[in-house]
Amino acid sequence: MSLELLDKVRRQLAAQSRPGRRDAATADIVRALRASGAAPPDQTSLLRLSEALSGDLIGAGPLQPLLDDPTVTDVVVNGANGVWADRGDGLRPTDVRLGRADAVRSLACRLAAAAGRRLDAGSPYADVRLPDGTRFHAVLPPIATAGPYLSFRTHRSKAFTLTQLVEADTLTADMADLLLRVVTAKIPFLVTGGTGSGKTTLLATLLSHAPKEERIVVVEDAAELALDHPHALTLESRPANVEGAGAVDLAALVRQALRMRPDRIVVGECRGAEVVELLGALNTGHEGGAGTLHCNAAADVPARLEALALPHGLPRAGLHAQLVAALRVVVHLKRTSSGRQATEIAVIETSPGPAGLTVAAAWTRHGPGPSAGILERLLRERTA
Repeated sequence: MSLELLDKVRRQLAAQSRPGRRDAATADIVRALRASGAAPPDQTSLLRLSEALSGDLIGAGPLQPLLDDPTVTDVVVNGANGVWADRGDGLRPTDVRLGRADAVRSLACRLAAAAGRRLDAGSPYADVRLPDGTRFHAVLPPIATAGPYLSFRTHRSKAFTLTQLVEADTLTADMADLLLRVVTAKIPFLVTGGTGSGKTTLLATLLSHAPKEERIVVVEDAAELALDHPHALTLESRPANVEGAGAVDLAALVRQALRMRPDRIVVGECRGAEVVELLGALNTGHEGGAGTLHCNAAADVPARLEALALPHGLPRAGLHAQLVAALRVVVHLKRTSSGRQATEIAVIETSPGPAGLTVAAAWTRHGPGPSAGILERLLRERTA
């Protein structure tokens, strides 16, 4: 399908005040085709062409079926060199073709513009949330040498249940029971792991089991946590506008969350100054908080938090003291040949050595670990 025809129809839709809306009807596209003088003479061909055009004009175009597939978590586009999708077993090539690089660029610019962001030679990258909740990132040439490169992270409208995660082998039954006790006891915890390991999915599932009368305030860069909870609120950060003004970061949102009478404060992903604010909140009576953290292993959590907190004025000794006083439990996930799996539930403890803190497993996929007794004591203290 030619870009010239797409441009003609897009201009007509804009004149009809329906510039590529997701809910635009087939009739709108038929009218646009007729107005542009490009409508086939017979009705069957006209309907077939309008349906084909709707895929390129509405939503994410030819990629939309992949984004609508409930088994797909990520879709990436490597310029004109193919489309890949992740259905839980890593990225795999698909049969979807977007055509030449200029067609990929046109799609990327349209999606960014629909979300109110600029994407062009002067601003060659964008990170936005699409109307259906999908997170979309794009990088244009010359920064993307063989681009444009597009990345989509799909959005679930509802969290998995613990039973579903056990059936998918993300958790063992014993792990699920133990984590449910952690949530009920309002013990703060971090979910850690690499990119695409299932951190957000597990966090949403666990928080969905918080008591229904609790008020949960979620702070995120892009709204991804889909909690099945009647009293969950989301605050989303905002980047600066083209003049460099108006930015609202996660740290500021955590401070706002403290004024919203929260029972639990949740940071979708700890990556900067918000770590200091979250730890401060957890040490001032806001129990049951949680978040995610990119980390290679549970044992690396103290070092990762130090690297995030030190540039923002929280010294190592102060960080360690706040961790031991509040944030004690770490749930670590990995991508394995069997899929996304929680490999351990660990406890942060003080250590007499130079490290100052240790992180030891309380439970693994094979059963209790060396810190099982410590976690059990924490649970008894919280539920006494």
